[in-house]
Amino acid sequence: MSRIPPNPLRRALLGLGALAGLSLAAPASAQRAQPCIGASWELTGPLAHSGFALRVAVETALAEINAAGGVLGQQIRLVAYDDVGEPARAVDNARRIGERDNCVVMMGGFRTPNAIALREPLDEMGLPWVGVVSAGTQVVEHPNGRNQWMFRVSMKDRWVAPFLVTAAQARSRSGKIGLMYEGTGWGQGAVPDVTAAMRAVNMPIAATETFNIADTDMTAQLTRMRDAGVDTVIFYGVDREAANIVRSMDRLGYKPQIISAWGIGVQFAQTAGPLAEGVIVAGTYTWMGQLPPRAQTVLAGMQQRFPQIRTPADLLMPSGTANAYDAVYIIAEALKIAGRYDRTAFRDAMFRVNYQGIVANYAPAFERTQERMDAILPASYRLLAFHNGAMLPIEQTPFGQPRTN
Repeated sequence: MSRIPPNPLRRALLGLGALAGLSLAAPASAQRAQPCIGASWELTGPLAHSGFALRVAVETALAEINAAGGVLGQQIRLVAYDDVGEPARAVDNARRIGERDNCVVMMGGFRTPNAIALREPLDEMGLPWVGVVSAGTQVVEHPNGRNQWMFRVSMKDRWVAPFLVTAAQARSRSGKIGLMYEGTGWGQGAVPDVTAAMRAVNMPIAATETFNIADTDMTAQLTRMRDAGVDTVIFYGVDREAANIVRSMDRLGYKPQIISAWGIGVQFAQTAGPLAEGVIVAGTYTWMGQLPPRAQTVLAGMQQRFPQIRTPADLLMPSGTANAYDAVYIIAEALKIAGRYDRTAFRDAMFRVNYQGIVANYAPAFERTQERMDAILPASYRLLAFHNGAMLPIEQTPFGQPRTN
């Protein structure tokens, strides 16, 4: 089970030892490790639902693996710390995981700024990290091109942007596509990605608008969108602000098609009510609708371990849950290949993992390039749509067919 220990003083930092290439070894003191997965998640506060979404998946996968004998004859445990969505707390947690707990690998949480803050500490400790939500391109594609320790089983913004643009282009009658994004590192980081993707299809962005976290009235931004003739909006934001945007649209009588990055989760249907109908979201998975047999078994296992999951609607971040489940099995496969609980051997084994997950067929999971420290390729991205209060695969809704002029 996960635990949230008290907040001890940070231990002394390891000596600087940033590594220059994927083929080089970690500091000797950082190699030998314990059979545990450390995690820094949002377990309390406004993003607590995201930490819960990951915890249920990881604990379910570990229960399955441990019931089958564990890995290399040892049971793997989860050590989870709360970062409340704050980068500084995430760094402190990483130090505990890497130095005190000496876990073989760390798992990341929801926010891209937290993941970016971990780049140098992870490199110093030689601690492998697997992200399962934070989609910022620079999480794994570092400016110096020297990422060795950060892997991701999630979406990547640089790949998400063309995926969203393609969906928007197919659904816009006028060809006037707008961009609306939250004024955070994640939202601002998406602007160049979307701009480049629009340029690649020879289309200008008809209007660009931003908003702040906790903004409630988006009328001014949406009026400018409407006046620019925008009929399809590419959106980067999360549930609360998305709900405020569709309410503002309703007040204006303005109903463009929204095609969102995956910041919108299942609870959007609860906060926006009927106004959520027809909103399209990119993702990797949903537990609603018709599921294949293996996913049905995994869902039943999560519900058995966590009675508060009464229906799939209680999995508020479905893609993150599915990504985390697959990530645990990828970690287990890498440990088997490594043959020991050694961080450097584990890191090198990650490039040799082939695994059929519920989100994708990882063949291989990773390659030794900055771009392919991401395991989920765009071919496995999915469009999901809200219909009758559920977030379903778009092909299981009336919104599967693009608009026709």
